[in-house]
Amino acid sequence: MHIIWTILIGFIAGLIARAILPGNNSMGFILTVVLGIAGSLVATYAGQALGLYAAGAGAGFIASVIGAALLLGVWHLVAR
Repeated sequence: MHIIWTILIGFIAGLIARAILPGNNSMGFILTVVLGIAGSLVATYAGQALGLYAAGAGAGFIASVIGAALLLGVWHLVAR
């Protein structure tokens, strides 16, 4: 059930990160969702590695949006 919640939060976080990041958002809907899910996973496991979250606990919504925004920012830099 943990992974399902991470995916759902990542889906929403990817959409919000795309809305708040300036610049050319030429990527499609599916890629945005995949990057949001990846950002959520990164936030979850980075938070666990830093001791912010217990094992099995998902990242918070704000951390997921930040993780998705970071990955979207990296994507914009790489896609140039």
